Amino acid sequence: MEIFTHEYFMNEALKQAKFAFEEGEIPVGAVIVSKNKVIARAFNQTEKLTDVTAHAEILAITAAANFLGAKYLTDCRLYVTLEPCPMCAGALYWSQIGEIYFAASDPKRGFHQCNPEMLHPKTKVFSGLMAKESEQLMLDFFKKLRE
Repeated sequence: MEIFTHEYFMNEALKQAKFAFEEGEIPVGAVIVSKNKVIARAFNQTEKLTDVTAHAEILAITAAANFLGAKYLTDCRLYVTLEPCPMCAGALYWSQIGEIYFAASDPKRGFHQCNPEMLHPKTKVFSGLMAKESEQLMLDFFKKLRE
């Protein structure tokens, strides 16, 4: 029997980030969980889709809403490998997602830099879960890009 822990779900998000890495996208991955089941998986696809809004979080929100047949994700948890940007935080606000777990902080573009109060007042936020793994993936990606 598999034990579904926060680490388990963040590992699932990291798998998505690795897919992004392999596709030449900034390696950010996200999963949305409802009742301890992954209902949406996504990774950044801004290059592939030629769409600046195709962030992992946005794609995951859309997939989760479609899965549930509802626009609100109040009973869901998002696991994402990088702190959401202001655009994604706005979408998460409107989705009323219950909890957000992000791995690495984004001191340049994370929503905390703009306004830490951007999320819905009922949304709980947790940071730092598997941050080292996520940060290393980012470092490897940008190193590879420079070569």
